[in-house]
Amino acid sequence: MLNYLTKAGAGVAALTLSTTLAVANPYADYEGQTLVVNFPAHPHFDAVMKVLPEFTKETGIRVEVDQLQYLKMREKQTLELTKNKGDYDLIAYVVFSKADYVYADQLENLAKYFMNPKLADPGYDADDLIDGYVGNIGVAGGTKGYLPGPTGSLYGIPFGSETSILGYRKDIFEKHGLEVPTNYDELLDVACKIPELEPGMGGLASRAASGHHASHAFLLHLAPLGGRIFDDQWNPIVNNEAGVKAAEALKTIVDCGAEGAETFGFAEAGASFLQGQSAMFLDSTVFAGQVNNPSKSKVVGKIGWAPHPVGTRAGSQTGGFGIGIPSNAGNKDAAFLLMQWLTSKEADKMIAIAGGNPSRFSTHADPAVLEVHPHLEVFGEALKNADPDWRPIIPVWGKINADIGTSLSKVLTEGTDIQEALDGVAERARGIMDDAGYYTWN
Repeated sequence: MLNYLTKAGAGVAALTLSTTLAVANPYADYEGQTLVVNFPAHPHFDAVMKVLPEFTKETGIRVEVDQLQYLKMREKQTLELTKNKGDYDLIAYVVFSKADYVYADQLENLAKYFMNPKLADPGYDADDLIDGYVGNIGVAGGTKGYLPGPTGSLYGIPFGSETSILGYRKDIFEKHGLEVPTNYDELLDVACKIPELEPGMGGLASRAASGHHASHAFLLHLAPLGGRIFDDQWNPIVNNEAGVKAAEALKTIVDCGAEGAETFGFAEAGASFLQGQSAMFLDSTVFAGQVNNPSKSKVVGKIGWAPHPVGTRAGSQTGGFGIGIPSNAGNKDAAFLLMQWLTSKEADKMIAIAGGNPSRFSTHADPAVLEVHPHLEVFGEALKNADPDWRPIIPVWGKINADIGTSLSKVLTEGTDIQEALDGVAERARGIMDDAGYYTWN
């Protein structure tokens, strides 16, 4: 009799537990709330907009999106984050903004949300997030102040991860028996062979225009060629041997590029590739969505992809966006639930299929995703080498970055000596860093 009662009791307990689990709903307390989020006008977020209704369907939490052109978004955020209570519950931001927002105490530290068992999904699997981007876009206060380390904290999650990737014309390479470059010697050699083999066609389309375009292109080569802007004591080393090699590589690429290559920004370099005027393109993976769009591209079906070539090390760029919760948000818990949902495995997969940039390694290897976007398999491999320190994310970086862009532009257009130009950058960078207090403890 006792045995029967024990079994019966166990059965009732099991039924009760099963029923409880069946009706458990972590979103129930927030059903009916409306979140206001701020996203950029960007291909990744266009894909997100297609998926967002699923969040409301699943959770009952409504989402209003203020989607703005990037610079307008940044201006709006600058205003909103300084209010006692802002209009935004969740924002997207680029890595430069991380330093500004965290330093001004305008982003929530996410630790308490991931510590809360009512909010944190135990199946989230943060280890699957692309680690270079977690460090780059999300962590502050660690090594160098902006990288992971024992003192680092998480303030955002990568959302739309981009890295540098090499696009190339499969038909041109096959026609001339060319191997896809895997290192910088091969890259520069092929870039300058192309104009000889295909008169009128540039080798590699690259940013080069004065300002942040030239700086970005230089930095794109600096990391894989073994360089950095600063050493670990914040001494400028941009003018060392690796820096000179990076500038020489950029100059070679521009000299062997299509007509007007020295004036190219991201859009112009991309157009040169899409219109068949250049045989290669080395820049952000976000560009991939355009190559098979017949309204924009004359090279549909002709493009192959390969990882960023290796110099002295493998080191592709980290770019794209992250999402974070403003310190003055009105619905922080619900905002965390949206953030967690958007960057979950399931949503990352849906967004990728819709044309976004996945932020998880598993998404880049998912058969259903690769059936729609086969190039993401190569992108996933490239992301393993994404370098979170390819540029320093410090408050004074904007000034130094602008100086690099102006100086490199003079190298590309006026023939300024490379060593002289970089020596000048290093000297001025030291002054900027000194004024900002980086040598106080030296």
